[in-house]
Amino acid sequence: MSTGTTPATAPGTPAEPSGAGSARRLPGPLRIGLSRGWVEIRAFSREWESLIFTFSLPALILVLFSSIFDGMFDMGMPAVDYYLPGMIAMGLMSVSFQQLGTGIAGEREHGGLRRLRGTPMPPSAYFIGKTVLVAFLSLGQTLLLLGVAALGFGAELPADAGSWATLAWVLLLGTVSCALLGIAVSSLARSSQAASGVVVVPFLVLQFTSGVFVPVVVLPDWVVTAAGLFPLLWMAQGMRAGFFPDEMAALEAGGSWDLPQVALALGTWCVVGLVLTLVTFRWKTRKDG
Repeated sequence: MSTGTTPATAPGTPAEPSGAGSARRLPGPLRIGLSRGWVEIRAFSREWESLIFTFSLPALILVLFSSIFDGMFDMGMPAVDYYLPGMIAMGLMSVSFQQLGTGIAGEREHGGLRRLRGTPMPPSAYFIGKTVLVAFLSLGQTLLLLGVAALGFGAELPADAGSWATLAWVLLLGTVSCALLGIAVSSLARSSQAASGVVVVPFLVLQFTSGVFVPVVVLPDWVVTAAGLFPLLWMAQGMRAGFFPDEMAALEAGGSWDLPQVALALGTWCVVGLVLTLVTFRWKTRKDG
């Protein structure tokens, strides 16, 4: 006869875990973001034309400058040694500012951002994924330039830990500031085609006004002042501080490396870029409302 009571669990039988019928907890934003980053890297690598162009352009310019200008001007060092720091700074801005500025604008126009926003994925995971992509591209770009310069032209690389440490924090702050600026700028373009002009034109101008191709000491003061409002000039100056001997600091606009000012400028741009991203970033195009 039934007594209406629930039978006791037999000895040795594992108890049913609390909340067994509820849904499992979803992975956190960091784990999802890292997975998203791997997806971003794989998707970027499948576009082999973009992959080759992104990585080869700074290296190709370095090869051309090192071959054509070596011994042509009195730079106090081989051309490859002189142009290498600027090419690294240019390459970092290319894979962060330019890549994100045009890439995110394209994703927004084609509805990719809107679809991602409609999934359970936390918004922060999307930006973590982009961070992973930019870190991958930045390290790959830098290693390629160092390899081409050292193996192809016998460039002299930094020999002390302090110089490498300088290069490391300039790379980190410069890449972060340019990446945040690229995300913010992506919202200014009405279409992916317009994004190319919004992003590429300022980037091209900054290359000639920030000491990448032309020494800042020969540029007009107003040009250097205007370029100093953006990260590339400070990235290039910090990179030169890591590669060049101390006596080359006399060729800088202030006559010294001024690394505290470099750190302050790049750090400020990290904060400004973050604020601009938070204020301007949109998951949909303007016509979508």
